Amino acid sequence: MKRKDLEISLQKVRPFTDPSPSLEQYPTPSTIASDILFAAYANGDIQDKVVNDLGCGTGIFSIGASLLGASKVRGYDVSQSALDVAAQNIRELDADVELIRCDIKEVNDRADTTLMNPPFGSQNKHADRPFLEKAIELSDSIYSIHMANTLDFLERFVKEKGKEIVACATYNYIIPHTFSFHSKTKKAVDIVVVNIR
Repeated sequence: MKRKDLEISLQKVRPFTDPSPSLEQYPTPSTIASDILFAAYANGDIQDKVVNDLGCGTGIFSIGASLLGASKVRGYDVSQSALDVAAQNIRELDADVELIRCDIKEVNDRADTTLMNPPFGSQNKHADRPFLEKAIELSDSIYSIHMANTLDFLERFVKEKGKEIVACATYNYIIPHTFSFHSKTKKAVDIVVVNIR
């Protein structure tokens, strides 16, 4: 599958029907998701690998990993409404993904690769830390999205856990007007995608 074909497929992923502000449920744009997935694929971290998608939301990373030939894909989320949308997306895109409803701290399944877009911590400070800790505990290679201004912290955090950031890429991420407390129709923020090993 070519990158453009993957992006076109991922554009069909339905968004959250009832997003939760406390869970910071924002969609991952298909352009960014396909970039991350293809980087992971090129690094040998997708095809024939076991992949975990932590905080899978509506399933964009899970579906992409399945379409790129992962041997097993598991998507975890605490939100049943998000998992309901993910299940619909998985059916419509003919992906093979196991969905599991649980808190991030309850995930115990090892994987070769973890893909995730954890909460940025805008509503609950340090909300991304349990995701990072769990991914580091359970997988060898991690692709994760964070606010760009936290890169120094991320480098220190993963070093303390015996890992390192081996690659990173920055993007301009458009947050659409989603919740009542949003004062603008959309807001652009700088994000960084890190590969931790």
